Amino acid sequence: MSVHQTSVLSGNVKLGKDVKIGAFCVLEGEIEVGDGTTIGNRVSIKGRVRIGKNCKIHDGAVIGEEPQHLGYKGEDTEVIIGDNVIIREYVTVHRGTALDKGKTIVGDKCMLMAYAHVAHDCVVGNNVIMANCATLAGHVEIGNNVFMGGLSAVQQWTKVGSYAMIGGLTGVNKHIPPFTRASGNHVHLYGINTIGLSRAGFSREDIQALKKAYIVLFKKSDTLSKAVEELKKDMYHNQRVMELVEFIESLRNSKIGIATDGKKTSVKEGIS
Repeated sequence: MSVHQTSVLSGNVKLGKDVKIGAFCVLEGEIEVGDGTTIGNRVSIKGRVRIGKNCKIHDGAVIGEEPQHLGYKGEDTEVIIGDNVIIREYVTVHRGTALDKGKTIVGDKCMLMAYAHVAHDCVVGNNVIMANCATLAGHVEIGNNVFMGGLSAVQQWTKVGSYAMIGGLTGVNKHIPPFTRASGNHVHLYGINTIGLSRAGFSREDIQALKKAYIVLFKKSDTLSKAVEELKKDMYHNQRVMELVEFIESLRNSKIGIATDGKKTSVKEGIS
């Protein structure tokens, strides 16, 4: 391992094999850094933090700082970051609160570009890309293989399903179903994320089935409840469509509501 002489490590800091820490860093607390991880200059890691293997953390990042929540009273909460994660300049990832799950989680193979922010109690899945200045408020859940455009922002307690694509400058104030494209301020849906799904290896049959399901859900039916029942009857055999249905049904009692199609905003946003 290599630690620059100007950096300060205090508390119980455990460094794996081949860890490199640059100049003027502060690691303070119950911290574990996995094998092969590189930490740049002027990085601050505080509190209870676990960072996986082969991560690359660039200059000025702040990980594990106290949450920006008036209800936080110094409870022992944590940040967990997976393997092979890239954290670019001045990214901030705050620890969880006792008011929720008590931890903030970033999965494997994520890339958080410069100035991105992951707030307290968020759960970010695997293979997620957050472009420059993308921001998550507290308690947000992001599925796997999601792309968030630059300067997009997700309000607290909102869920974004796997394989969704969020456009730049988007204000996400509704739940975003998996496999969809969403953009606007405030957010609306604009079809299935066909390019992203194709790149991820989805079959043509699954993509076509999801397109059909999208039409039923957000263009054809008057309510999502009717659309869900139709899909469960007619497309129960397609696993991807059922994943989409399960996401929507899981939010039956949500006060936030599900984003609607940008060209048909009359569809009710919740499940009635």
